[in-house]
Amino acid sequence: MNKNEIYNEILKMAKDLFIENIYPTTNMANASALLFNSLKNINWAGFYLLDNNELILGPFQGKIACTKIKIGKGVCGTSARLRETIIVPNVHEFPGHIACDSSSNSEIVVPIIKNEILIGVLDIDSFEFNNFDEIDKTNLENFINILLNHI
Repeated sequence: MNKNEIYNEILKMAKDLFIENIYPTTNMANASALLFNSLKNINWAGFYLLDNNELILGPFQGKIACTKIKIGKGVCGTSARLRETIIVPNVHEFPGHIACDSSSNSEIVVPIIKNEILIGVLDIDSFEFNNFDEIDKTNLENFINILLNHI
């Protein structure tokens, strides 16, 4: 399967997987598992949620992660501050990169915004350099929009 076909399957599954309930954590846990087990060359997929101007570790799949990230710090904090998706081909060249896992070499972070309020970010890391592109950006933003309908 090529990348577009993989994302078509992920988006289709997301529409069926996420349920409207009072537990957004349940949907975010399933979302991180779906991405972690479907995307190629990734070693971490999960969420950081906004709490008192910090991003706090939420549901994820992968190795142990940083538990708090200040807004504006690292890729996740920068994405949250700018409220835009950031693709980093080589995290070692990103000013202020926070290395939670030294095997991560590229990253994509998508802000989660509902009714103009920042909820957090979706963070996905890869052990490959240059693993993420505009196809990932577009599809992960669509993925977040599906998730937002259920949290």
